[in-house]
Amino acid sequence: MKVHEYQAKSILAEYGVPTPNGSVATTSKEVSSVVNSLGGKAVVKAQVHAGGRGKAGGVKLVSSPEEAESFAEGLIGKQIVTFQTGPEGVPVEKLLVEETIGVERELYLAIVVDGSTKRHVIIASQSGGMEIEEVAAATPEKILRVIVDPNVGYQAYQGRRIAYGLELDQSQVRPAADLIGNLYKAFVERDCSLAEINPLVVTSEGNLLAVDAKINIDDDAMFRQQALEEMRDSSQEDQLEAEATTYDISYVKLDGDVGCLVNGAGLAMATMDIILAAGAKPANFLDVGGSADVEKCTKAVEIILADSNVSRILVNIFGGILSCDTAAQGVVDACKNKGVNPKLVARLLGSNADEGKKILENSGLNVSFADTLTEVAERLTE
Repeated sequence: MKVHEYQAKSILAEYGVPTPNGSVATTSKEVSSVVNSLGGKAVVKAQVHAGGRGKAGGVKLVSSPEEAESFAEGLIGKQIVTFQTGPEGVPVEKLLVEETIGVERELYLAIVVDGSTKRHVIIASQSGGMEIEEVAAATPEKILRVIVDPNVGYQAYQGRRIAYGLELDQSQVRPAADLIGNLYKAFVERDCSLAEINPLVVTSEGNLLAVDAKINIDDDAMFRQQALEEMRDSSQEDQLEAEATTYDISYVKLDGDVGCLVNGAGLAMATMDIILAAGAKPANFLDVGGSADVEKCTKAVEIILADSNVSRILVNIFGGILSCDTAAQGVVDACKNKGVNPKLVARLLGSNADEGKKILENSGLNVSFADTLTEVAERLTE
């Protein structure tokens, strides 16, 4: 789950990470009032779940409350398009208004989970304010990496190593180590998959300040983070993905035309590979789960059908706890509810496979069957 910048900063502030003074506003009048309270000058930033706001006109340094109000009127209630949003953009409903900062240096700091080492990794760079992917591609030597064993936790010497690697002044080394430690504590206790400060600014007074912040919460840990659930902004999410989340369905919308109903993440990945091998493109990743009932399977197929790009559906079920007849009935019910008869390719193996095939055969739906992944590819090509 993603949160807005102002929400990420509120979380970091709870853990002692210094952030600029400011406030979030939902109207142009509120923006003007906050700017006035900050002395007449401020930075106004659109709150959206996407990077590249500055290049898209979503960030502005204003010199008066009137200028701020005018800028806000042109943003609030509008769509902003960045390189991360796609052509449709995302809505701007809130603006973060913050004090201006005297900047001496801009640094990059983040913590992520490294699947290859099964460890937390602290990433830092002197090239703050830039996309870390660009830095990694152009000047990889500028990126510092420190691996933290979660069984041991963050150690102060690791923070000092990063501080020296960033060529901070000696007086800033201990504050930097403390800040990194606080960021790590927030990362662990809030079940983050990403905690990023870009830029981490060294102010003209020599202080460290998180001028921008991004936090992603692991969806599988949300049962431990109920307080953060209130921070979810579904208007920033793909509506089909948001709907799938409410039914505990793992769904990611893609840009192909083959809708996929699968149980199991590994099988879902293999299914997408087969679709691509057949010269087609998947319309989604979807794992309905191993213990889904008919209602959940029905909802999953309805979500697939709600994607206007879908022209055919591949049902690839390996029956276990979720039996094949349960999945098949969900397909039939969804098509009946939607009043459609899409082209279907079905591969049903395992528990109640024969029963599932009979349900589809007797449904009147346009379905062809396959027993192997090779046959699946052939059916899709046909």
